[in-house]
Amino acid sequence: MVRNVRELPIIPQIPQFVDWAYRVKKAAFHFHGLIAYNRGMSEKVDQDAGRVICDHRRQWRQCLYVYPVISRRAGGLSIGINLNPDKSCNFACVYCQIDRCAHRNLDGVNLAILHDELHLALEEAVSGRLWHESPFASTPRNLQRINDIALSGDGEPTCVDNFDEIVESVALAKAQAGRNDIKLVVITNATQLDRPQVQRALSTLDASNGEIWAKLDAGTDEYFHRVNRPHPKIPLQRILDNITLVARERAVVIQSLFFRSDSQPPPENELCAYVERLGEIIAAGGKIKLVQVHTVARVPAESFVSALGDKELDEIVGRIRSALPTLDVEAYYGYPTRS
Repeated sequence: MVRNVRELPIIPQIPQFVDWAYRVKKAAFHFHGLIAYNRGMSEKVDQDAGRVICDHRRQWRQCLYVYPVISRRAGGLSIGINLNPDKSCNFACVYCQIDRCAHRNLDGVNLAILHDELHLALEEAVSGRLWHESPFASTPRNLQRINDIALSGDGEPTCVDNFDEIVESVALAKAQAGRNDIKLVVITNATQLDRPQVQRALSTLDASNGEIWAKLDAGTDEYFHRVNRPHPKIPLQRILDNITLVARERAVVIQSLFFRSDSQPPPENELCAYVERLGEIIAAGGKIKLVQVHTVARVPAESFVSALGDKELDEIVGRIRSALPTLDVEAYYGYPTRS
């Protein structure tokens, strides 16, 4: 029987069992305070608003899959759908912010529960009740808007076997809420875009105001394996081929994250190679709607990883724009530093 999620109480959004070292590292990470950036924003916001923008924990009430968050990249509310609450992923990125110490054993995605949870989240957001609930009551008024439903979460969403059925269920819930205007976003590392169930889902995505947001963090195979640490081991070319395959039929968003490793910025030759890879996707007929240039904004998996400064990120954006002037490129800045 599907449980009634409407009456479920709001529960603390901190997992009950979290690795002690991770908590210490996270506390230190936020020591200097919270600064939120979104498109065109570079000023300090008040501390409560900063918290809600930076807080992307995958827990809302007692829902298993659905978690609304205020997203700087979305410029508003993103209703996340965590298809990997077991925290399974075929990447182990050095900058990943997922706490994989808290683990849940689950077998597949229950479509009925997911549909009910998404219906509830949409109803609460559309009615405005969500903005009276902690922590969303602290949301700046200009961000109190529903931007998208995002298939993302604690792992790679396209690894789920019934991915096409999930996309159909999400599209149906969106239509039933009368909000076909809300974007349906798949945030993916692009490793599985050529799988039959993902290919089948694309037509539903296209008919539902959908977008693919594909990760591309490297320009060379060596750097790709050092940063994204895929398992099983796969070549960077597969990522590029899959992005191109999808982008030939619809414009995609490229999400890239750059960081300091042991205090050193990305190598010059790597940045040059990265821009070349973007150019190759376009030359092969791929359409790129936007390139999002990110840096570290929450506590990373590895202690040697730290954020680039705003100027460094702007230089990468400038490099892409100079080489590929037709591309739309945006910077998403990181946590505050002392420099």
